[in-house]
Amino acid sequence: MDQDKQYMAWALELARSATGQTSPNPLVGAVVVKDGVVVGMGAHLRAGEPHAEVHALRMAGERAAGATLYVTLEPCSHHGKTPPCADAVVAAGISRVVVATLDPNPLVAGAGIQKLRSAGLDVTVGILEKEARQLNEVFFHFILTKLPFVTVKTASTLDGKIASTTGHSRWITGEKARAEVHELRRQYDAILVGVGTVLADDPELTARRDGQLYGRQPFRIILDSQLRTPITARVVQDTQKVPTWIFITPAVSEEKRRAFMEKGVLLIPVADPMTVEKVLQELGERGITSLLVEGGAEINGSFLQARAIQKVVSYLSLKLIGGSSAPSPFGGKGFATMDEAVALTDVQMESVGEQDIRMVGYPKWR
Repeated sequence: MDQDKQYMAWALELARSATGQTSPNPLVGAVVVKDGVVVGMGAHLRAGEPHAEVHALRMAGERAAGATLYVTLEPCSHHGKTPPCADAVVAAGISRVVVATLDPNPLVAGAGIQKLRSAGLDVTVGILEKEARQLNEVFFHFILTKLPFVTVKTASTLDGKIASTTGHSRWITGEKARAEVHELRRQYDAILVGVGTVLADDPELTARRDGQLYGRQPFRIILDSQLRTPITARVVQDTQKVPTWIFITPAVSEEKRRAFMEKGVLLIPVADPMTVEKVLQELGERGITSLLVEGGAEINGSFLQARAIQKVVSYLSLKLIGGSSAPSPFGGKGFATMDEAVALTDVQMESVGEQDIRMVGYPKWR
């Protein structure tokens, strides 16, 4: 069992190496072991390209016969953009397969395991299952709900402020924490803010390194029912580099819409009142599997009130700013009593640089 965990941990690291590249597919890693020696390894790198098992089997070649395959997700059993991996495993002569977790996709959902066992292979399921499921938390959530996995990212001072009383907020956190956020953006399909953030900060909402775009860029989502976004805003002027979608209500005039559409902005009308539920439904139907919310207090508060948050990433800066009217990370109506407060589970805390602490947790909804 310890040896199985060791090789599965290796497969999980291979899968993790492709973070931010495989959407809408899951992250998958595979390792082929024969006589205690790793003879093949691989990871799924991009949707439409060979799966992890195929890469590992190709590397192993003839040595795959009689070997053990460790794979972080159940091998697929259906024809999609690539042939079934379960068939390739059987054809390679693998004698044992160790799987971390089943695939929740209805097209697979145990069928891959059954195909392997029917072919006479010894199959073990559940090695490092918790770690494998967490690695693919986005994929599992989207497959089961058809809605984006929502992460709310906040940055606040020690006394819980995201800006001063004058609205000044650059910068709450240090350079290292801000660099981490750019890496986080690269891992999501889309970033969402409200029009208030656009008006106050004129953000780019891109993933950058040393000031330059890098990696897969997320779609930029703006919630702006009256289309108050300035036509000169950065998110409007550079849509040839990174797409921008603005959610509006039907009341916005055709003339006003035309100016934005000519800039390449996609306008998405939703019925008034605009709600978090309507926005998430529309994004899910458009194939957005993961959403990073970087809004102000009101946007964050609306997601909290809608119970539409799957994960929280919060940076706490060891600074004090004060001010009774300075905004906090979550506004809106809020909950009436502490009994209604949402606790976070599986919390991880780590220092980032000299002045910041990163906290990651999962809301436990009642």
